[in-house]
Amino acid sequence: MSKPLYVFDMDETLFDADCAVLWNEFLVEQGIAMQPDFLEQDKRLMALYADGKMDMEDYLEFSIAPLTHAPTERVQQWVEQCIDEKILSRLFPQARALLADLKRDDIHTIIISASVSFLVEAIAKRLGINVAMGIDLELEQNSFTAKIKGIATYREGKVAKLAQWLSEQDNSYTEIHFYTDSINDRPLCEFADYAYLVNPCPALKALGEKQGWKQLKWSL
Repeated sequence: MSKPLYVFDMDETLFDADCAVLWNEFLVEQGIAMQPDFLEQDKRLMALYADGKMDMEDYLEFSIAPLTHAPTERVQQWVEQCIDEKILSRLFPQARALLADLKRDDIHTIIISASVSFLVEAIAKRLGINVAMGIDLELEQNSFTAKIKGIATYREGKVAKLAQWLSEQDNSYTEIHFYTDSINDRPLCEFADYAYLVNPCPALKALGEKQGWKQLKWSL
């Protein structure tokens, strides 16, 4: 009996936006991130990400700095507010319909993202996705730090994290379907049985044409 597993990148794949960027915009709008050039720095770092050149430790040092003195419970409240005000409206209708079909058919789903876990987990819960994997952060005095805990779900780390999770499951999945937009996810595209490229970046689009991966054009 076929037992597929559907795995999704989050930013620019399920959503017509990068949720981490929306989160950083929210932090500025709420007066939580007060560094004068915070959004300019975010834009610079995300450009590096798009080119597959971003240093994740550098990005976390920058992006977590506004939160290092806030209790985790307060951060979670901010996340929920951000999801309501800025994120859910950017969900692709095609993603919403696909997730509904998978839930109806009792097919297991995972989000695996290079965004931080506290954001990925909250979004996955709202979407009814079974499992969320993001970059886990160490805590100090009940506040988030920029220190990565365990495997960073970035590039090859996504494959390592998913493989670790699969090894711990009682279920044996017959095939893995993976959806993404980013060249950073090439390793997971190659690991999956089926790759689907949602509005792919130029590098991934070119690679997908060579590999025969299905390309999807989703829009709001």
